[in-house]
This record gives sequence, structure tokens and C-alpha cells, in this order.
Amino acid sequence: MGKFYPEFSVRFAELLAGVAGRTVAVIGHSRPDGDCIGSQVALSRVLSTRGSKAVCVNADMAPRRLGYVARAVDFIKTDEALLLPADTVAIFVDCADHDRAGTRLRARFPAPAGNIDHHLSNCGFAAINIVDSGSAATCEMLTGLFIDAGLPIDASTAAALFAGIVTDTGQFRYNSTSQRCFVLAGELVARGAVPYQAGYELFERESLGKLRLLQAFLASMVMECGGRVCVGTLPAGIFAATGTTAEDTEGLVDYARSVDGVEIGVLIEERLDGGVKASLRCKDPRCRLDLVAGLFGGGGHACAAGLNVKNAAGDFRARLLTAIGDQLKAVDADRPTTEA
Repeated sequence: MGKFYPEFSVRFAELLAGVAGRTVAVIGHSRPDGDCIGSQVALSRVLSTRGSKAVCVNADMAPRRLGYVARAVDFIKTDEALLLPADTVAIFVDCADHDRAGTRLRARFPAPAGNIDHHLSNCGFAAINIVDSGSAATCEMLTGLFIDAGLPIDASTAAALFAGIVTDTGQFRYNSTSQRCFVLAGELVARGAVPYQAGYELFERESLGKLRLLQAFLASMVMECGGRVCVGTLPAGIFAATGTTAEDTEGLVDYARSVDGVEIGVLIEERLDGGVKASLRCKDPRCRLDLVAGLFGGGGHACAAGLNVKNAAGDFRARLLTAIGDQLKAVDADRPTTEA
């Protein structure tokens, strides 16, 4: 079997050598998802086998549904990370930019040793950057890198990596899913990942509150841009009203995208402090939602992006729809006449 990521072999070896035997903070982004938690767990476990004292750091707790993989390592929050030894080095995973983990963690670790990520908008903010936007998940990258380097992948590590691949490929449905995803997922199953466990833990443990949140989201959906865009909104206070948290919004935007004829699905979360969070999903990578999100300080992938706006003005929705409409016009202009 040939190497999965030969172009990163030297850089990954340099990163491993540079952190060997040291205290390493493996840092993920705020509001972590399956790929983030899976990457943190897997990398910290592998680093530990090489003599490093690895600890996972997040601004927010791991989601309940990811507890089955998160319990395999130690997780600490930002306040505790600030108390780590002064010579602690940091590796950021699944973070498109330095700020995705929060401004305090950026200040604590201003010069990360490494950055392993798959987001198209990644700006390369570490000493060693291993970034591949052609990969569906950071966990896909780590799986390939570990196998290429001959590093041990035990059952707990395999489960974490499998969770990240499953979630970021939308259960192997998104257009980022490649043959390599299936091959690497198979390698993880051979090493102890259990597909039915992942399916149950990740997708079959919905709370009643989550279903009520979904009900509110579906009731709010409105068609925009001539039916090409579907927008659903969660009003401020909805989490308290339904007994849910922000992590329960995971997957809601996919319902908007799944409407027949819709090209872009949007979830807008209104916050009590006046801020807004928006998640964008599309079916065609030519829509380049990372560029749309970038106009509002966000980022992500061509087909999946997000943004946060503090103190959003009342015209936020209109500005977002204008940006989306402009992007759709750009796609139409570049579309072959035979496809139009």
C-alpha cells in the first residue's frame, strides 16, 4: 500500500520530532464537532505513545454525543490551559485560523508548533502547517499521516478518527467524500473502530429538546433568491425555551439544504447579546461559501462555512442574502451554457 499523504511526510516528521518529550496542548476550535474532537483525541493519544504529555484544550466542552470518544483522553478548558507550564507547545487541529480557538488561547499560544487542518480558508498560522483542502476531514488526514509514518492506532484512537470522518463526510454523502475516505475508514475498522457504535452514538441519541429545536427551525424556514436559498432562524432565547444548548444545532442546517431545488441552506442563530451566528451549506462547491462567510469574518469550506457577528445590526439578514445572491450570480456567469 502506497503512502496516503507523501507530500506531508517530511513536515509531519519534523513536527513530531519538535514536540517529542514535551508538554503539548492539542487545541481545537470553539463549539467543537466530531472532526475537531476526533482529531484532538487521536493526535494526543499518538503523541503520548511518543513520550509527550499531551492534553486536549477547548474553549467549550465536548458535545454529549461525542463523549464515547472524548473520554479516552484528558480535556481541559481555556482557564486551565493558561496554567500549563510556560514551555508548553501547541498544535492546533481543525482550526481554519488562529482565532477559531478563542482569543485567549491565541494569546497564550501566539506561535503554535503545528497546524493540521483541511479548511480551504486556512491561512497557515503555525511554524509547521499541514493543510489539505482536498481532504474531507482533519481526521482523514491524521489517519493517513499516522499510517504513512507507521504510528500505532489502537481501538480508542481508531474510534475517534472514524467519528471525525463520518461526521465531516455527512456519513459519506458529501461531495468531499473520496475513495481515500473509504479506504482509510476501512483501515480504522480493521484497527478497532465499530461503525454501528459510531452510528448510534452520533446519530441516534437525540434529546426531546433537540427535536423541539428542530421543530422550531423547520417552522421558520423561508425561501429566498427565487427559491434557490432556504433560510431558517432560531430566535434569541430558543435554547432556554426548548431545554437545549448550542451544540443541539448540529445538523439543523442540512434540513434547509435538503429541500428539493434549494442550492444553499442557511441557519441563523440570534443571540441574547445581539450577536448572530450563521451556518451555510450548499450542494455545489462552485458556490464557494467560504468566500461568503469571509465577508463577515468567517470561513470554512466551499460547501460548508460559518460566521459569527457580534452586535449584528438589524440589516444582517439582508446583507447576508445580498452576499449569497451575488455569489449565485457569479456561479451562473461561470456556468457552461449547456448546463445553464
